[in-house]
Amino acid sequence: MARGGRKGSKAATRCELNGNAPPELRTLHVSARWEPSYGRFAERKMPGLPNPPTAAGTSHFRIQLTYFWRHRRRARLKAPLLFTEWVQHRKLYDRDPRLPRLADKVRAKLFVAEQLGSHWVTPTLWRGDRLPRTPAWDYPFVVKSRHGCGHTMVVRDRHDYEEALRRSRRWMHRNYGAWLDEWLYGEIDRGLLVEPFIGDGSVLPIDYKVFVFGGQARFVQVHLGRGASHRWIVFDLDWRRVSSPSADPDPPPPVSLGEMLRASQRLAKGFCFVRADFYDVAGQARFGELTFYPGSGLDPVDPPRLDLLMGQLWSAALPSWLDPVAHMAA
Repeated sequence: MARGGRKGSKAATRCELNGNAPPELRTLHVSARWEPSYGRFAERKMPGLPNPPTAAGTSHFRIQLTYFWRHRRRARLKAPLLFTEWVQHRKLYDRDPRLPRLADKVRAKLFVAEQLGSHWVTPTLWRGDRLPRTPAWDYPFVVKSRHGCGHTMVVRDRHDYEEALRRSRRWMHRNYGAWLDEWLYGEIDRGLLVEPFIGDGSVLPIDYKVFVFGGQARFVQVHLGRGASHRWIVFDLDWRRVSSPSADPDPPPPVSLGEMLRASQRLAKGFCFVRADFYDVAGQARFGELTFYPGSGLDPVDPPRLDLLMGQLWSAALPSWLDPVAHMAA
């Protein structure tokens, strides 16, 4: 497997690609734009389907089918080259028991408090498997599941709470991630939790998602307009936009950016790739979650050159003795 640039080199993150890049990817300008998460969209559109006939993370056919649906090409599963292919490889072959523990919204808080301190963690007001008929918390608050991705709702009034009751029942009865072969979610105990709202007034906080390869933070994906016109911009560590131009001006880096980067590297230690998510609350960094299958590897990366660059960073993070063959975890 080809290796990416020098470990820890910002220059490598920006532009270094090795000679094994397909010809159509070698001349593209480095910028990026993620489209809405079609992996999550697909999950939302199939709530009535039965569980797949085989266990999550076992079907090459399902993974190739969904990958072709979004990317119009087959994934190289035995020798991944692109970031989106590495995500598929992880879904099939990586059974690291740490993955479900750290993706569990409840257990992840314990891990982060131990690693960084309890002040990094948003408190839990309640947890269980069925919301009470009448809320015991002041509005607004947030309801989420511990075992899925995108299972989050801000509750501002009684009408919202009625909707949260309905949604949470669906969350609890669904085998999240099964049709997308996201193995780790099936290993997490199903459950619900309630947290205080940490936004400013009615506005959701900006979400800062740090892409960490081999213990080194490389990119920050900034999510704007959450809950409304959701869109995002990607920056390198020098806060230079690497995503395509848009109508949004570049937001300034958060006051706590340095803290976020250091924390992300500590939390991602020992993994080839982790995405660590944070918020900036009144100048203080706050942990969000750890993600191992961003967009289920189905969100197109624009341009393809960045997909390749991230894939090479993932490859470079592999232990030197480990080849990306089908029966080894990445």
